[in-house]
Amino acid sequence: MRKVVPSILLSLLVLAQDPGVGGAPPQQKGGLCRTKPTDLVFIIDSSRSVRPAEFEQVKTFLSQVIESLNMSPNATRVAVLNYASSVKNEIALNSHKTKASLLHAVKKIEPLSTGTMTGLAIQFAMNKAFSESEGARVRSLDTSKVAIVVTDGRPQDSVKDVAARARESGIEIFAIGVGRAEMSTLRQIASEPLDEHVDYVESYSVIEKLTKKFQEALCTTVSDLCAMRDHDCEQICISSPGSFSCACRDGFTLNEDGKTCNACGAAATDLVFLIDGSKSVRPENFELVKKFINQIVDSLDVGEKKAQVGLVQYSSSVRQEFPLGQYKTKKQIKDAVKKMSYMEKGTMTGQALSYLVDSSFAVSNGARPGVPKVGVIFTDGRSQDYIKDAAKKAKDLGFKMYAIGVGNAVEDELKEIASDPVPQHYFYSADFKAINQIGKKLQMKICIKENPCECKSIVKFQEKVEELIQTLTRKLEAVTKRIVDLENKII
Repeated sequence: MRKVVPSILLSLLVLAQDPGVGGAPPQQKGGLCRTKPTDLVFIIDSSRSVRPAEFEQVKTFLSQVIESLNMSPNATRVAVLNYASSVKNEIALNSHKTKASLLHAVKKIEPLSTGTMTGLAIQFAMNKAFSESEGARVRSLDTSKVAIVVTDGRPQDSVKDVAARARESGIEIFAIGVGRAEMSTLRQIASEPLDEHVDYVESYSVIEKLTKKFQEALCTTVSDLCAMRDHDCEQICISSPGSFSCACRDGFTLNEDGKTCNACGAAATDLVFLIDGSKSVRPENFELVKKFINQIVDSLDVGEKKAQVGLVQYSSSVRQEFPLGQYKTKKQIKDAVKKMSYMEKGTMTGQALSYLVDSSFAVSNGARPGVPKVGVIFTDGRSQDYIKDAAKKAKDLGFKMYAIGVGNAVEDELKEIASDPVPQHYFYSADFKAINQIGKKLQMKICIKENPCECKSIVKFQEKVEELIQTLTRKLEAVTKRIVDLENKII
């Protein structure tokens, strides 16, 4: 099995001064990543509907994004506008020269607790916050102007025209909606492409989980596209000037999508997806779920004596979209998934699990005796019924159960559903857009080869790599903190 050893991680190993870490993990995002010179303005809603504790969570989110920035007068400058019925210029772009003083200023911001004049806040940002008198730089190809709007409700003024003018002036706008925020309003505010510039979370308690998305959004590559890990190559990325291509390790073949690798051989598997179609998912996210299913299907070796796929959707009731074995090819399965309509009701996960156990894996529904059974359960919220008995029965019957939660999904419920060892069989993200990354991890987890030792070694390799990356990330954060402390002492 070939290993790709990037020089950047070897450098990090030296920097971290840990001779005890062995092996060569794959490329880590951030090695060749730096913040492009950016004038960044946070526009945060502190209307009366935002409770004091929730406002503190917004400030924590701001601080975490700021922590990742390469902040200096010649790199990134940060401003913060606090708005409700009026706009308060809390921090100007030229207010703070060090990250420490900026973070201290963020902690001191207090909510205004009046109305919600989002249009007024965007107008103020365009006219005042992004002005040269406030520290903004002259617009150029080398400097970006970015606004991040966080709001939890319907604005009391118009946002469409003023947001359009702001975008036309060269400001890239990200819109984050929380709780009662309307998706239509967020889309009027944000820059194109909307799926990259609009985010929604059910509550302020999970807004911090968007931190990584914005750390990456404000990060630009120097030269090596593979080092950025934005390539989506499942195994190996090969860089070329201004481009890249994907490849697979020895013993694997590249799938038709040009990114994923077929690691599952010809072993027979009965795989059933159990998909939450409740109203909280929202139509645009339901489309992402369908893409996620087809991402997994792409990695399978589908056939009568190989992998079979079934699909069940649930909300307040359960609907079998198609049983195991109905479709014989990947194309047929993917076409059927694309045609699946959205149910849009409640969240009866327990009822759906019972259906999976009693019906989906029954011989009458296409299941094959003696063939491994795999269930992949997706949900975006708390179950409205009892799940424990059905989840236990599925595992007692020997089904391998994977639980995937997004948004307001309850991690304790995911762990209840997941097979042992639980940490390897459940996944959670606050952001629906992260479902693609979950899909890539799941492709490796559901690998079932004719030679189980070979599959086990592949999974073990992947898990070791993830451990090494996490260790290096922690050490790099510690080193970065020491450098910041030294800079502050010098200043």
